[in-house]
Amino acid sequence: MNTTSKLIFAISTGLTLLSSSNISANEAGQYRTAVFAGGCFWCIEADFEKLEGVSNVVSGYSGGAESTADYKTVTYTETGHYEAVKVTYDPSKVSYSDLVEYFWRHIDPTDPRGQFCDKGSSYKSAIFYGNKSEQAIVSKSLANLEKNKPFDGDIVTAIVPAKPFYLAEEYHQDYYKKNPIRYRFYRNGCGRDRRVSELWGEN
Repeated sequence: MNTTSKLIFAISTGLTLLSSSNISANEAGQYRTAVFAGGCFWCIEADFEKLEGVSNVVSGYSGGAESTADYKTVTYTETGHYEAVKVTYDPSKVSYSDLVEYFWRHIDPTDPRGQFCDKGSSYKSAIFYGNKSEQAIVSKSLANLEKNKPFDGDIVTAIVPAKPFYLAEEYHQDYYKKNPIRYRFYRNGCGRDRRVSELWGEN
């Protein structure tokens, strides 16, 4: 399928496939991307957007097929997809290693059933590495964390090769900005920040 056909298909289905071919020459020369799954993508998107050096974060689905990349299907059936975020960052300001360390400290890496109040395969945590260099960084970070973790549970976050990333529906993007009251109610009710503090401490 050529670029034009992909664009027509994406528009007709309401899906957007983000890949290196979709990145402008200017962006490709200055920025890099990384994909993480940390439970509810509203929350992990909000967390990463606070990190200096990150220029953009979008919510989406990764791990499954394009035809199953919609919220209802991902949430209620087994598609292989995780709720995930794609982070665009400036490597002169923040490194991939920094992103990985930041990610660990904003999730519960000990939960094999999901994240916080959200359970199910689509809410499990994962790091999607894009190349051997990123794989080595994640492996080193994981080994160090296993030696020095401030909690007793086993780390079960998946470390997997990157797969196509499909943009989530527009109403999910920047949800915490569009619906701040509902977002805070959800996040507080889900116990995300309380559990993160239990695992990692206040800092």
